[in-house]
Amino acid sequence: MMASFGHGTRRHPRTRGRTGSRSGPDRATLGIIGAICAVAGFFVLGIVLGPVAMVCGWLAMGRSWAGGSRSAPALVALILGAIDTLLALVWLAGPTPGYGMF
Repeated sequence: MMASFGHGTRRHPRTRGRTGSRSGPDRATLGIIGAICAVAGFFVLGIVLGPVAMVCGWLAMGRSWAGGSRSAPALVALILGAIDTLLALVWLAGPTPGYGMF
């Protein structure tokens, strides 16, 4: 039997566009998840949700700054996650007695 007029399936078992692993979420989903975590981190658990948003944003950007295919939610997640983490650390440090203005 001929398979597809001489083009067998033994050399290329998958099509070219589907060669990567499809077990995890794709980049667009990671960007949206990161943006949601970053916004939610301003209200609750900023010390946890900020770094989660940064990691999701970084993974959604393809773990590099040089990529031209950066999506807006990924960049928003990375920047807001960094701001969120910084604000949470400042809030945790808090004003210490004896070092204030009075």
